[in-house]
Amino acid sequence: MSETIAYVEVAVNVPAVTEVFHYHLPEALAARVRPGHLVEVPFGKQQVQGVVLRAVAQPGVAETKPVSGLVDEEAALTASQLLLAERQASQSLIPLAAWIRLMLPPGLGQQADTLYERQEPAASRLAYEAGLGEAQRRLLDLLARRGPLRGRQIEAALRHVDWRGAARALTRKGALARRAVLPEPSVSRQQVRTARLALPWEQVEAVLPQVGRAGSPAQARRQAMLRFLANEQKEVDVAWVYAASRGSASDLRRLAELGLVVIGKEETWRDPLEGKAASLSEAPTLTHDQQACWEVIQGRIQAAAAGEAARPILLHGVTGSGKTELYLQAVAETLALGRQAIVLVPEISLTPQTVNRFLARFPGQVGLAHSKLSQGERYDTWRRARAGELSLVVGARSALFTPLPRLGLIVMDECHDDSYYQSEPPFYDARQVASEYAALVKGVYLLGSATPRVSDRRLAESGRMEYLALPARILAHRQAVQAQVEQLGGGSHYRLLEGQAEAIELPEVKVIDMRQELKAGNRSMFSRELQMRLGEALSRQQQAILFLNRRGSATYVFCRDCGYTLRCPRCDLPLTTHVGRRGEGTPAAGSESLTCHHCGYRRKLPSRCPQCGGERIRQYGAGTEKVEAEVQKLFPEARLLRWDFESTRGKDAHELILESFSQHRADVLIGTQMLAKGLDLPLVTLVGVVLADVGLNLPDYRAAERTFQVLTQVAGRAGRSPLGGEVVLQTFQPEHYAIQAAARHDYAAFYRQELAYRSELGYPPFTRLARLEYRHANAVRAESVAHHLAEEIKRWSEVEGRHVEMIGPAPCFYARLAGMYRWQIILRGSDPATVLRGRELGAWRVELEPPSLL
Repeated sequence: MSETIAYVEVAVNVPAVTEVFHYHLPEALAARVRPGHLVEVPFGKQQVQGVVLRAVAQPGVAETKPVSGLVDEEAALTASQLLLAERQASQSLIPLAAWIRLMLPPGLGQQADTLYERQEPAASRLAYEAGLGEAQRRLLDLLARRGPLRGRQIEAALRHVDWRGAARALTRKGALARRAVLPEPSVSRQQVRTARLALPWEQVEAVLPQVGRAGSPAQARRQAMLRFLANEQKEVDVAWVYAASRGSASDLRRLAELGLVVIGKEETWRDPLEGKAASLSEAPTLTHDQQACWEVIQGRIQAAAAGEAARPILLHGVTGSGKTELYLQAVAETLALGRQAIVLVPEISLTPQTVNRFLARFPGQVGLAHSKLSQGERYDTWRRARAGELSLVVGARSALFTPLPRLGLIVMDECHDDSYYQSEPPFYDARQVASEYAALVKGVYLLGSATPRVSDRRLAESGRMEYLALPARILAHRQAVQAQVEQLGGGSHYRLLEGQAEAIELPEVKVIDMRQELKAGNRSMFSRELQMRLGEALSRQQQAILFLNRRGSATYVFCRDCGYTLRCPRCDLPLTTHVGRRGEGTPAAGSESLTCHHCGYRRKLPSRCPQCGGERIRQYGAGTEKVEAEVQKLFPEARLLRWDFESTRGKDAHELILESFSQHRADVLIGTQMLAKGLDLPLVTLVGVVLADVGLNLPDYRAAERTFQVLTQVAGRAGRSPLGGEVVLQTFQPEHYAIQAAARHDYAAFYRQELAYRSELGYPPFTRLARLEYRHANAVRAESVAHHLAEEIKRWSEVEGRHVEMIGPAPCFYARLAGMYRWQIILRGSDPATVLRGRELGAWRVELEPPSLL
C-alpha cells in the first residue's frame, strides 16, 4: 500500500470493550499501516494491542492519540476476515475484539495486564503480618516463591480466591507494587544456525592439513566438516554438519576463526507435516451416485469462481459412500481455478487419516492446523497461509480462521458433530461462521454427513441449502484384506453396482434387550450375544470396536426391571438426581430429589418404579477402564487399546493409537465418542455398543438426535471391506425410535419422528434459543443472581413488547463444576437475542443457538 494514511479506526484487544477508536498515524507509520495490521496503541493509562479496521478521512474525536508501533510488518487479517469479524460481532453478543482474537495464532495476540511485585512493608514485619487475611497471605507467599507475576498468572495459580481484593488492600499498605504491562508476543519466527564454505570448494583439499594437529581426532572431525560443506555447496543447518562429521560447535567455531567457514542464521518453518509423506494416489472412477453429485458440486465451484453466490451444499451420504472422494475432487477443482480451500474435521483424532488422504493427492500443498500443535507450528502454518504458500489447510474448528487470501472452498466433514461448537467463551458455531465466510468470499460451502442435523435437513427442505445424496456404501480395501478373504474360504459380502464399482450392504445391527439378559441371570456388562461375537472375531484374527455411548460421567435414573426412565411430566425429558440445599423453593439440605433442568419441576426420588413397582431404581454409567478389565477377564489373550480422554493427552497420541490399531497391533479398541468419527479400519468386522441408553437419556432436547447420530456413525465403522461386518447394540430401551432407526440405518424414519417431536415441544428448528448461565462459588448467591436476572428479563420483554418464553431459572444439569454452582435461564422465541442486546449482563455467559442445554 503506497499511499499514506492519516487516521485509522482500531479495535483494541481489551476484554468487554465493544467500541472502536480513532488514532492518528505518525509519519514513520503513515505509509506502512493498512487495514488488518496488528498495532500497539495507548488506551487509558496502558499500552494495548489492536487491529486496524479501516482508514478514516476525519476522526470522530477532536484529539487523537498516535499509534505507537507495528507488531508485524505484514497484515495479520485479510480483508475478508475483517469483514467476517465485524459481521459476526453485529449478529452475536460477542465483542469485535473477541472475534479478532480468534483469528490470531496463539501467542501473537496479547492483552494488556498488570504486573504485581512484592514490596517490603515500612511497618514492623511482625505487626504487619498479624493483620493479614488468608487471601493476602496466599498472594504474598505466591509472589515470594515465584517473583513478580502478571494478573493472569496469579488467576491461574489462585483459582476461586478473591486475590484482586487482597491485592488492592496490600497495595494501599505498601506491601505490593503494580504497573500496567503489555506482554511481548510469546511466539516468533524460528531461526537456525547455518554454515557454508568461505572459499571455493576446489580449494578445500589444499587447506585440510591446517585445521588441526596432524592425526588428531579434532583434525579428522574438522576435515569431515569441510568435505561435507564442499559437497553441499550451500548454506546448511549446523545440525546436519554435526551429524555428518561427528563434530561439535567448538570445531565449527575454530573453522570460522580460520576463515574457512561462515556461520550465519536462516529462518525456517516449523511444519508439523515435515517428513510425512503419503503414497501418491489418483482419483478413482466415480460411481453413478458420486458422478451425479460431482457434476452439481463442480458447477457450483466454477460459478463461484466467476463471482456467483452459492447456497451451502449438504452432502448426505451413508458411511462409506465416498464423500471424501468428492471432497478431494472439489479441492482439486478449486485449486485448478487458482483459489484455496479449508477442510474441517470435527476432532483432532481424525486429522492424521484425513491429512494422509489429502497429502497423497496434493503433495507439498497441505497445511495442518489444530490445538494440539505447538505454538510455533501453529504460528508458522498461519504465516505460510497468509503469504499464500499453502493451497489447502486441514484441521479442526480453529482452522476456519486461517488467513487464506484466495479462499474459494470450505469443506466441513461430519458436519453434524458438536465439536464444531466452541463451548467456552467466546462461544461460536463454526458451522454458522463458515456459512457466512463462504458467502463473503463468493466461495462454496460443502457440508457432509451420514447423519445430518435435523435443523440442516430442514434447511435443505426449505431450499436454503442444496441437498445431494449418496445412498450406497462403496466396497473398499480389497487388497488390504485379500489374505483374510482367502483364508475364510467363502464368498465376500459385496455385489456389483451398475458395473462401475462394487458396493456392500451396511452392517447388520442386532439389538439386545439388556432387561432380558438380567432376567436370564447375566449380570455382566456384555450380553451373551456380544461375548459370542467378540470371541468369533478374535478367533478369525479380525478386529473389534467396543463403544461406550456416554459423555463424561453422565448417568440417568431408570428401573433395572422394566427399563422405565423417570421423566418430567411437563417436558417429557429425563429427570436427574439433585441434592437439595437449604433455601426457598429447594428440598431440605442433603435430601435427594429428581429435577427437570428445563422447567424446574421437582419430585422426590421414588422407592418403587412408577411403571412396574420394582425397587431397583438406579443411576447407570460405565467407564472405558471397567470395560477394558471385563474384556481382559473374558479374553486374556486379546490385545487391547483404549481411546479416550485419558489415553490421548499427548501431542501425537491420536495418531499413535490409530496407527497401532490400523497395523493390527491390537485386537480390540475400546473408547467413547472418538470412535464414532469417520475412521476407516478394514479389519474391523464387529462393533459392540456397550450401552446405547446413557446418551439417549440426557436431559436435552437433542438427546435422541445425538444418540441416533452416534449409533449410526459407530455402526458404520464395521464392514467397510470384503470381510463384512456386524453390530451388537445393547440397550435397556430397544423400543425407542432412535434405537430402532439406528438399527435399521433409517435416517428418514428418525428425521420424521424427531421433527414432529421438536414441533410439538417448540424446539429448533421451529424456534430459536438463547442460554444464559451464571456461576458462583456461593450456592445462595448463584441462585439469588439467577432469580434477579429472570425478573429483569421479564421487565425488558414487557418494555420492548417482545414475546420471549423463559424457562427457568434452574440449576444446570451439572449443578456444580470445579467448585462453582451453576444456574441457567433459557429464552425461547423467534429472536430471543433482541431482548439481550445492549444490556449489561456482567458475569453471565450467554450462548445463542447452543447445541446443548446441559
